[in-house]
Amino acid sequence: MDGMRKGGDLEEVEIDLDASDSEDLDNGEQPDTLWKAPSDQGEGESIQSSSLVDISDTKPLINVRDPRGMNDCLKVTFEDVIAEPVSVRSGDRVWIWSHALFEVSRIWVYRIVTVLLAIPMSILSGIIFAVLSCIHIWMISPCIKSILMGTRWLQMFWNVALDVIVRPLLTSAGRCCGGFNIHLAEE
Repeated sequence: MDGMRKGGDLEEVEIDLDASDSEDLDNGEQPDTLWKAPSDQGEGESIQSSSLVDISDTKPLINVRDPRGMNDCLKVTFEDVIAEPVSVRSGDRVWIWSHALFEVSRIWVYRIVTVLLAIPMSILSGIIFAVLSCIHIWMISPCIKSILMGTRWLQMFWNVALDVIVRPLLTSAGRCCGGFNIHLAEE
């Protein structure tokens, strides 16, 4: 949106990616979104924005990792996986240690697998989406548009054929069958 501002060159914005600084958060303030640059709007300018504009499509949000709720099905807790009924119970220490080990292993195995797979998968996904976008934009869309332009006469012919032949036949059949009445009676 900055490129569309009136009468101004783009300014460079420095973005701090070090999310480990917690000095600003000690007083109870919410962390600022690291990827949003402050807007340089004048008093007379008013830009309507929606929630889709606030969410960046190209740069990750540090604090909100799933802003569109795509992975709500993965909100799994210990009680969702292991639940003991009232009639059958293990010892309290077993339950506490099981809960703690479940949470620790779930978090750390996820982190280790993420370290091993996230970067290669993001690179591979980026390449695949870039290639698919390029093919769609530069090959598929122009081919479809040229086919549609070349077959405009066929579309017009098809519409005339439907209006002249098919529509009267189906309208007549509908009127003929509309006169039938079926009455069901119990004996």
